[in-house]
Amino acid sequence: MAKRQSLKELQERLAQRLTAAKTEAVTATWLAVEASGQRYLLPLVQSGEIFPWSPLQRVPYTKPWYAGVASLRGGLHGVIDLARLVDEAVSRPDASPALPASERVSSEARLVSLHTALGVNAVIWIDRLLGLRNPAMFSAVGSNPEGAPAYFIRSLVDLQGQSWQELDLQVLVAEPEFLAIAA
Repeated sequence: MAKRQSLKELQERLAQRLTAAKTEAVTATWLAVEASGQRYLLPLVQSGEIFPWSPLQRVPYTKPWYAGVASLRGGLHGVIDLARLVDEAVSRPDASPALPASERVSSEARLVSLHTALGVNAVIWIDRLLGLRNPAMFSAVGSNPEGAPAYFIRSLVDLQGQSWQELDLQVLVAEPEFLAIAA
């Protein structure tokens, strides 16, 4: 008899949790990534497919943050090294420069494509994925670094006290500096 009662209670709890999950649907807003030890939030609506690391073909006479070209799903994509791009745009006194590309490639490295609506056939090279995030996971808004580029929307602090930088990829791809890859 006790087993039947506990089974019935379990079913009731599960039904309540399923109902709550449907009514309190929390949607992810950002793709959380890491590049050279820094944490970034990429808007999901501006991000595309996530690819595993793929060998690159270097392109001579380009800026240091333009890592090269990768063939992904039969198409050629420009590869933007997020760590180097940010290092060039923001000088942080407490941050060390990005490691050379050859030292940063690992099994966790990924290429995140920009949404097709942005009109740029490019992917962003990140060191590792950290999952999905939503606004409820953050407790405070911090300040952007001094002289931050326009694509730095805001700095957020999560419930564990870690700082995250939210990026606007649409603003990034409209930057004249981003569009001019020649060194």
